[in-house]
Amino acid sequence: MEELPTKAEDIDRIIEMAWEDRTPFEAILAQFGLPEQAVIELMRRELKPASWRRWRERVQGRATKHQAKSAVDDARFKSGLQRSITGNKISKRG
Repeated sequence: MEELPTKAEDIDRIIEMAWEDRTPFEAILAQFGLPEQAVIELMRRELKPASWRRWRERVQGRATKHQAKSAVDDARFKSGLQRSITGNKISKRG
């Protein structure tokens, strides 16, 4: 069993990353050294029962939570308008 973090800032960040749809468990492992099972244990310990159940339903089978299953190479959102933005101003579309 992995040792779970005790610092409140680390716990908060892990919970935040675990809730994010496009943050894979591998990213949490790389940053905090916690494998998926340890993240699940931390979430069970820290969340209210209803929140825990909601989170488990949400992540079970979600491909984006597992890098190997995910078709997403770059999880950052890029607006469709990105090319038309110059100098922090959206160009006018007629």
